[in-house]
Amino acid sequence: MKIEHVAMYVNDLEKTKKFFTNYFNGKANDGYHNPKTGFRSYFLTFEDGCRLEIMNKPNMEDPQKTLTRTGFIHIAFQAGTRENVESLTIQLKQDGYEVISGPRTTGDGYYESCIIDLEGNQIEITI
Repeated sequence: MKIEHVAMYVNDLEKTKKFFTNYFNGKANDGYHNPKTGFRSYFLTFEDGCRLEIMNKPNMEDPQKTLTRTGFIHIAFQAGTRENVESLTIQLKQDGYEVISGPRTTGDGYYESCIIDLEGNQIEITI
């Protein structure tokens, strides 16, 4: 078995698509729209074939997202080298994203940094 894709609802579909395509080299499909329900989505495909579906629909709920909530908590992207982790972290910080940790080596041996994206989700950048 393998995970086929992960999906998440977002408030701003276009800005989220731009975030993942600009910083993480995701390739977006043409998108989907159901005019009856107002549902819209994009599938973003990354270099290794992993896919992320970003979705939006009218009247979504948006409770506060704490970093210690239950459920899915972050998406991790493998940048390949320490230098790539560092340069992407610097770029994201310069562009106004909050860096909440790192770059650093964690207790379990990962070299990583963590940022908060425009929707309040944690993104981990690793080697």
